[in-house]
Amino acid sequence: MDLESRVEDLLKRLTLEEKISLSAGWGKETFIPFFTHPIERLGIKPFKMTDGPHGLGTGSSNAKSCTYFPVAICRAATWNPRLSEKFGVAAAQEVREIGYHMLLAPGINIQRTPLCGRTFEYQTEDPYLNKVLAVAVVKGIQSQRIGACVKHFICNNQDANRFRMSSEVSERALQEIYFPAFQATVREADVWSLMSCYNKVNGIFGSEHRHLLREVLMEEWGFRGFIVSDWGATASTRTRRCVNAGLSLEMPYPLKLSKKKMMKALEKERIAEGTLNENIRRIIRVMFLVGLFDDESTIAPGSRNTSEHQKVASEIAAEGIVLLKNTDNVLPLNIEPLKKIAVLGPNAEKKHAGGGGSSAINASYEVTPLEGLKDKIHGKVDLTSSVGDADIAIIFAGLNHDQHNDAEGTDRITLDLPQDQVDLINQTVEKNPNTIVVLINGSPISMSSWIEKVPVIIEAWYPGCDGGHVIADILFGEVNPSGKLPITFPKKLEDSPAHKSPRTYPGEINIVYYEEGIFVGYRYFDTNHVEPLFSFGYGLSYTTFAYENLQINKKAISKDETLLVTCDIKNTGAYSGAEVIQLYIQDMESSVERPLQELKGFLKVKLNPGENKSITFEISTQDLSFFDENNHCWTAEKGMFKILIGSSSRDIRLQSELELIG
Repeated sequence: MDLESRVEDLLKRLTLEEKISLSAGWGKETFIPFFTHPIERLGIKPFKMTDGPHGLGTGSSNAKSCTYFPVAICRAATWNPRLSEKFGVAAAQEVREIGYHMLLAPGINIQRTPLCGRTFEYQTEDPYLNKVLAVAVVKGIQSQRIGACVKHFICNNQDANRFRMSSEVSERALQEIYFPAFQATVREADVWSLMSCYNKVNGIFGSEHRHLLREVLMEEWGFRGFIVSDWGATASTRTRRCVNAGLSLEMPYPLKLSKKKMMKALEKERIAEGTLNENIRRIIRVMFLVGLFDDESTIAPGSRNTSEHQKVASEIAAEGIVLLKNTDNVLPLNIEPLKKIAVLGPNAEKKHAGGGGSSAINASYEVTPLEGLKDKIHGKVDLTSSVGDADIAIIFAGLNHDQHNDAEGTDRITLDLPQDQVDLINQTVEKNPNTIVVLINGSPISMSSWIEKVPVIIEAWYPGCDGGHVIADILFGEVNPSGKLPITFPKKLEDSPAHKSPRTYPGEINIVYYEEGIFVGYRYFDTNHVEPLFSFGYGLSYTTFAYENLQINKKAISKDETLLVTCDIKNTGAYSGAEVIQLYIQDMESSVERPLQELKGFLKVKLNPGENKSITFEISTQDLSFFDENNHCWTAEKGMFKILIGSSSRDIRLQSELELIG
């Protein structure tokens, strides 16, 4: 039979009680909180899920050892969709190898506040970059017949008070900022599952939000997969509202979708059996898609901790680490004249894979920065903790996955580094002006008290299993850094648009007001001329690039036409390297307030010294549009637009104008 016929055939064989049993996890009676209930009569095995934003979750995979991939914000900093797809393939193969069927990833919530405890698990502050990378991850995962589960739908942009908080957000902000990545995974990648959020959205919990789940996700976007609750997210909801909204699976065990409550709701006609059938139909469809009923010999067995997966992890780290500052070209280091390197800081020897909450993994191995340096120098240079007589001092600073750092369940309290690290940096650079600060963290950090004194700053994120080796390769020039920031680094917390008052963060009386609307991240900084510490899209290289010869194939386009934008990029330096060319659009005159510029295209190009390439972008009317709240639709107004091409949102190299007519 074809897929839909198989789904209908199995659905008809299920009794009402069996359908109800498939509506909630198996955890309460078995302590297996990531499985669905089996139905032995029909040979329906448990459907198994595991956390996995950057590797198999320890708590959800029976602590299986796995490849430790760089965290999502590092992967986003590569600006390389090909690497996101390779990550999806590799992660799915590890899921398949342990006999599971779904990866609870990627996390694609917008980085609204730099204090969010799970910023490291999410990709970016920008909806366009977010959707491109999310689609690539989902396609990679599902190419292996493993289900992807994008999370958390929607506006779960802080962990502080996440179980009770209502995100009060406008329709326009939802459409322009928070929806695009979720919508793209449905329409462009046919994602098989989606996780509802803990929080309320405009007063209604995500798991029972009929408008968002049934009307928007299913009816408007055409989602054909199933919706699973975040673990325990249904605690304060109502049975009938969850079922009628389209929640197919309550996890980790029955709270609201228990047999007793479901039968009562059916008897009182608060829910219809047809609605229950539709919810279960969605689960069954995904069970078939992942091969739950297929002969196991016909399904690729998967693989785990392979050299291929470790290579993917290294590639992501190599392209995701960002060079923030390199005064007088201190980097790359030349090993020959060096005699002593001072190595300091709390993250020099610390391992990070096992922390962070549900994203914690049992890494098969993790190379620390100190281990990576030792392997690189092969005893040619002495490593010391004595700063004054060292040729170079390297401080491995940053955060960790402890409470109120980069961790699920809590948000950060401050944008600053811990004071002992600030003191260490200032004291070290006073004794040794050749001080390099390598940050290992998953969210922005303020640097006002030390940035002017330190010549070199590297943002290494949490770079995965081979992070120590990759950092050493970058320090000594074997890898030319090409990462670009996927999030704005503010100089101080109050510069961030989410931190204008307690109403906007952390919220008052269980309500957080998204008063910044569409002006999230660089949209706010650029439009309001607020100087960031480091801008969105920013990142240095050991080489230089020239942008030249911007051309557009038309000076004006109408509603159904597209525009081709071309330019040349040339490596004008001495090193091979990669540059991320970014295209922004500016509406020069609009009937509504719009950001100064919005990202609408990007391309990462690798060039040898002296090499020149021509690149092309395609612009459609949708790229010029905004969401009209009065008419509840997308609108492109006729008039003039600027096309801006540059190396970051604050480093525009080329520009031209375009007219939208009609």
